[in-house]
Amino acid sequence: MKKVIAFAGKGGVGKTTSLALFLKFLTENDSADILVIDSDPDANVGDVIGRKVDFSDTLASKMQELKRKIEKQLLPLDMPKNQIIEGDVFSSIIEMDDFDILEMGRQEGSGCYCFINNVLKNVVDTLSKNYQFTLIDSPAGLEHFSRKTGRDVTDLIIVTDPSKMGFHTMKRIIELIDEVSLKFENIWILGNRFPDSLKEVLEKEVENLKKNNVKLLGFFPDDNQILEYNFNGKSLLELPDSNPTYQIAKEIFKEII
Repeated sequence: MKKVIAFAGKGGVGKTTSLALFLKFLTENDSADILVIDSDPDANVGDVIGRKVDFSDTLASKMQELKRKIEKQLLPLDMPKNQIIEGDVFSSIIEMDDFDILEMGRQEGSGCYCFINNVLKNVVDTLSKNYQFTLIDSPAGLEHFSRKTGRDVTDLIIVTDPSKMGFHTMKRIIELIDEVSLKFENIWILGNRFPDSLKEVLEKEVENLKKNNVKLLGFFPDDNQILEYNFNGKSLLELPDSNPTYQIAKEIFKEII
C-alpha cells in the first residue's frame, strides 16, 4: 500500500526532525522507493540530512523562470503549460542513495508563494504514485491546509511541543481540516521534547478531541544528541542506532507503516 505522510504543526516544534527520524527508519528497514518533499519555503530538510540545497536546485527556481517566459511570451505554442510544469517537477527531483528529494524552495523577489503552492497541490498525487512512501515536510502554521495542498495525504502527523502555542496550532489544524473538508485516513499526534510530567496533558487534549481518526502516536524526549547534530549540521540519518529518541521512533513509526 502506498503511503503519503505529511508532518505539520507550529514552527519550531520539530516537524523536520521528526521527518528525518522517520526517513532514517524507512531507509534502514525497508527497500521501498521513498520520496521526500520539502514544501516548507525555509527548506530545512536538507539541513538535517546533510544535503546542501541551493536555490537553483529547487522547484521554485524553475517556476520563477517559467513565469518569466510566460510574461515574455517565450513558451513554445505547441506545448501545454501543464506539460512544461510537469517536466520541471520531475527534473527538480534530487536522487540520493536511498531516497529522492524534491525541494519546493522559496520564491525570490516580489510576489507571493501561491504559484508554488498550486504546483505542489497538482503534482503530489502524480509524484506519489511512483513511490511507496512519500514524506512531506509542511510549512509552519495553517495556510498550507486552507489552500487544500494536503488533499492527497493518507497520514497526517501533527507535531507539537509542550507549549500552549503548539497545542493551539494542533487543535486549529484539526478544526481547519473539517472546515475545508480534507480527508485523511489517519491523523496522528506526536509530542516532541516532552518531559514525563506533561505527557498526561497532551493525552487528555487528544482524548477531548473525540475524533476516531485522531490518535496519539507517542512522545519524543528532549534529546541533547539530536540538538548537537542539528547545531553542528550533522545528518540525523547518521544518528547511532542506540540514540534513545531513535529507539522510540522505531517503535512508534511501526504503527503507521
